[in-house]
Amino acid sequence: MKRLNIRIAALANSFPYAAARAIVAFAGLLLAVTGQAHAQSNAIEAVNVSEQGGNVVVRITTKEPLKSIPPNFSVASPARIAFDFANTSNALGTSNQDVGQGELRSLNVVQGADRTRVVFNLKKPVAHESKLDGRVMVITLAPAAVAPTGQAPRFAEGKADGTHAIRGIDFQRGRGGEGRIVIDLADTSTGIDIRQQGQNLLVDFLKTSLPENLRKRFDVVDFATPVSNMAAFQQGENVRLVIEPRGQWEHNAYQTDTRFVVELKPVTADAGRATQRGRYTGEKLSLNFQSVEVRAVLNVIADFTDLNIITSDTVSGSITLRLKDVPWDQALDIILQTRGLDSRRQGNVIWIAPRDELATREKLALESAQQINDLEQTRTESFQLNYQRATDVQKLLTDSQQRILSKRGSAVVDARTNTLFVQDAPSRLEEVRKLIAKIDIPVRQVMIEARIVEANDSFSKNLGARLGFNDLSPTGHALLGGPVRFGVGSSISQVDGALGGPQGGATAFPSGAVQSSLPAAGLNAFNAGQFSFVLFNSALTKFINLEISALEADGKGKIVASPRVLTADQVEAVIEQGTEIPYQMNTSSGANAVSFRKASLVLKVKPQITPDGNVIMMLDVNKDSVGVQTGSGLSINTKHVKTEVMVENGGTVVIGGIFEQNDRTDITKVPFFSDLPYVGFLFRNNTTALSKTELLVFITPRVVNERLTIR
Repeated sequence: MKRLNIRIAALANSFPYAAARAIVAFAGLLLAVTGQAHAQSNAIEAVNVSEQGGNVVVRITTKEPLKSIPPNFSVASPARIAFDFANTSNALGTSNQDVGQGELRSLNVVQGADRTRVVFNLKKPVAHESKLDGRVMVITLAPAAVAPTGQAPRFAEGKADGTHAIRGIDFQRGRGGEGRIVIDLADTSTGIDIRQQGQNLLVDFLKTSLPENLRKRFDVVDFATPVSNMAAFQQGENVRLVIEPRGQWEHNAYQTDTRFVVELKPVTADAGRATQRGRYTGEKLSLNFQSVEVRAVLNVIADFTDLNIITSDTVSGSITLRLKDVPWDQALDIILQTRGLDSRRQGNVIWIAPRDELATREKLALESAQQINDLEQTRTESFQLNYQRATDVQKLLTDSQQRILSKRGSAVVDARTNTLFVQDAPSRLEEVRKLIAKIDIPVRQVMIEARIVEANDSFSKNLGARLGFNDLSPTGHALLGGPVRFGVGSSISQVDGALGGPQGGATAFPSGAVQSSLPAAGLNAFNAGQFSFVLFNSALTKFINLEISALEADGKGKIVASPRVLTADQVEAVIEQGTEIPYQMNTSSGANAVSFRKASLVLKVKPQITPDGNVIMMLDVNKDSVGVQTGSGLSINTKHVKTEVMVENGGTVVIGGIFEQNDRTDITKVPFFSDLPYVGFLFRNNTTALSKTELLVFITPRVVNERLTIR
């Protein structure tokens, strides 16, 4: 980083600028002599760059052989790789070297008090390997893979094949209160992607595995740094590290061999810095002037930045300022604001003049351009539209509230060929051409598939018994005025018919006889199974009839409906299948009319594709079916869900579900007798019913990039 420290004390406004430049030159010479006084034990004598097999090979020759590879680190933005040669001087005679080979733009060799730093200025991050060969250190820069369109730039590009691993994660606190996350990598070619998402900082290690003991959340709030928590976990074939800072902070990342370090430094939360953070990006410099002409200060900044600064003749006056480690563009802004000046930049030329003068010049230029436009001869140009309708583009160009064409411009449409004819000045036609190029593009399409799954599970069990006693002897005692007959008529009639009873067939129960019948009911149109037996005496005058009936039913069912529809981005689509049920209704005149109500499966969706590839959908899913017959007609069973969700491309999400369970037990029994021990079950009827119903609705959107065939 350039540092410029200038201290000039002028006794009067007339202090010559040439004298100031002489003092600056003398200070530089003094620094050079002082730098040479610090003798180093080693020196960099030569730097050679060549290309081999698509790689850039840099050979650095030193006076004495190096004992080991010097410490090095890389930076993503701007893309740089730096090597620090300890106790080494720069014997090249220059500190800058333009290369322009492969991804390597230039080299900087900067000598410090106890070391020399060699900086590789790259076009984009690349992987590098280093080795020693006698007095020569060979550095190989491998070309990096191009990141897909729309993705953020990566910190370093890894190898296209193979997998990588993380061996350790450590957290440290720096002297300035910064939080330092140290990642120990298995190799130096791991691809890393760093980006800020909201308040968090995300670090993705591409095609990397993470041991189980490191897949956890780290609570580092006790270190008193901007980092409160961080979590590391496996995400597909990548590893993601989520850093959760607090307060105001700024981060820096670098890699030294297999150690990747992320530092988060606290930032003072003041209004001045909050507004300037990220606004000024120039190299820092220090200025200390007392009563020096403004034009002289501007010339100093021009020498520092190697920019061409044109100062208007109306710029005059003196200024006193003291700036330390301030970006040069911020220093220039401060000077302009102090003296009521303004600037306009075109390429590497900056024009500086009073604000009123610049405003007047720009106003005159605009008025001149407007007059030329009003007098310029119009031309007619045709635009063949491929995806947009020409009538829609015509309305856009001629909209009265935000007209794109000039007052003399017009647009007509040929609907048969979908061609737009525009007549206007050539400058406006160029704007129309750029506009049509941006909007006349194919609309992305989305295939939305819904799965409506209905599952039911039912179980029923019925258990009953019939028990009877019959006394046919002449001495049988009457109960309520008749023979004693206690039991079930159907069972007894079977016995009488088989054995030739007094009636020669079915036995008629006289008035006053007691009956008890609790058999098991049938299920699913099937009668219950029966088990019965009869006990009687030798004279065939007394009978005991016992019948036990039981039946179970177990049912499972699943209904899967899968409607699919293909639609364009932000265009609503509907797909429907079902039945229309007629019903009677009265009209206003009193006559009867037939109307229809739908019982159908409907999928209504309006998708929106986000810039990051996700799909936002406004969904309305309805599944109706014909129900039971009622006195007023057929009923309709309705299942409906309406919602708005965001799903990743190709992902599946459950947008709704209903679970219903019915558990019922009915007991019908004869009082007193059903409570008797051992035989009480003969006087009871048990009915058990259990049913479960579950409804789930799944949605899967897929963005169509190629021609899609539905099979």
